[in-house]
Amino acid sequence: MAKLTYRDAGLDLELYEQALAGIVPFLKRTHSSRVLDGFGGFASLFDLGIRKKKYRDPILVTCTDGVGTKLKVASMMGKHDTVGIDLVAMSVNDALCTGAEPLTFLDYIALPKDDPALIRDLVKGISDGCLEAGCSLVGGETAILPDFYKPGDYDMAGFCAGIVERDRIVDGRAVEVGDVVLGLASSGLHSNGYSLARKVAFDHLKLKANDRVEELGTTIGEELLTPTRIYVKPIHALLDRYGKKGVIHGLAHITGEGLPGNVPRVLPKGCKAVLRKGSWPVQPIFSWLQKNGGIDDDEMFTVFNMGIGFTVIVAPKAADKIQQRLHEDHGIPTYIIGEIKKGKPSVTWK
Repeated sequence: MAKLTYRDAGLDLELYEQALAGIVPFLKRTHSSRVLDGFGGFASLFDLGIRKKKYRDPILVTCTDGVGTKLKVASMMGKHDTVGIDLVAMSVNDALCTGAEPLTFLDYIALPKDDPALIRDLVKGISDGCLEAGCSLVGGETAILPDFYKPGDYDMAGFCAGIVERDRIVDGRAVEVGDVVLGLASSGLHSNGYSLARKVAFDHLKLKANDRVEELGTTIGEELLTPTRIYVKPIHALLDRYGKKGVIHGLAHITGEGLPGNVPRVLPKGCKAVLRKGSWPVQPIFSWLQKNGGIDDDEMFTVFNMGIGFTVIVAPKAADKIQQRLHEDHGIPTYIIGEIKKGKPSVTWK
């Protein structure tokens, strides 16, 4: 009777160790002195700085998210070194909505077989995202699941832990009638609406990922792989400058369900957001998808971010100055896109 091995079942431990060795530098470059352990233990240790009085009354903030079917585009392009940025962005931008400082990030990558080169590219992107967000990639899990995924498929999930002082939490309770809604430009689709975007581009129009689209000035694959913008450092610069002045009242990450689904999540009872279509430029990818998919306006604004990746609700006296700082100091085009009126928490348009 033949003797079976783990390799016979589809798992090669030598390749697995090779993959792990290839990603260690990408973890270490995100580490500060607050990461107390190296790589390879059962869990990670991170110094919150309590003894050094870095925080007075800290609250732990946690988030988890994935990248969705944007990974299909990465596979079509054979380019996997940017979707890790999207993975980080989806969680750290969510944590940011509380005013939190992202501290640590962990990833989960599932593949049908060991692939050191692919794993290296994925973790490089995650590491790039962590550097941009100012958090430490402290570990993760690589799962080889030959019976769950088809060749060429893989999935990713990310987990962020952050911290915020209790008296600096931004939860929308301070939002009031008369406040101004600032919209920060997205870099494109970010990581939402890809099932519809792929259907338009690849099923309806029968495009290949490397086909050039003149209206976009690039290939459709390159456009769809544009990494999600990470807003952590610009927003924290605002919070450091204006947080104690009580002028930043609400923060919202514009993901699935777009502006109508996300802005109301930070509105208190008795407040609605009245937003003005046309008050910001919409990137060509959105109009291209709408035209070629025959998608109506309501569907577009519900499925996609439509060019606004993050919103900041502020007291009117500070709106112009905050808009200017985001644009000039951090290079993020920022627009006054609406105001808060009396009503049920919702988004209405004018």
